[in-house]
Amino acid sequence: EPRAPRPDLRLEAVRQLNLAGVSAGIICAPVLPGITDAPRDLEALVVAAALAGAKSIHANALFLKPCSASIFLPFLEKEFPHLAASYRERFAQRAFLPPAYGKRLSQLMARLRVKHGIRNAYERYAWRVQPSASVEGEQLGLFATDPA
Repeated sequence: EPRAPRPDLRLEAVRQLNLAGVSAGIICAPVLPGITDAPRDLEALVVAAALAGAKSIHANALFLKPCSASIFLPFLEKEFPHLAASYRERFAQRAFLPPAYGKRLSQLMARLRVKHGIRNAYERYAWRVQPSASVEGEQLGLFATDPA
């Protein structure tokens, strides 16, 4: 991602948010077959997330719609030429990987979350926030011109 923060800076943001009492987790997306989906690499990410205090972590497999494929596939051919034909074949007729791939990824992430003590981002009530005590005062509008 051009101009995106480095992973270490993102993990530090998660750490700082959680230290400040804001529940923050990680969504790893897209997971790229043959590039970023090795179990050891995903485990390293889960370990780093746990050390940063992430409250959850989840991973989503790549989906490649035509508008993205026109940019991504030339990049893949340049940086990972040995995978280009496989990707072209996988995404020729559909934007999504087969359900079995997603299931394997989900199962791996579930095992890693349990192993390293992080919950699933989509657990029921995982992000439920307890409302604070009522505060006196006027409710502000979202925009300066909005009435409260």
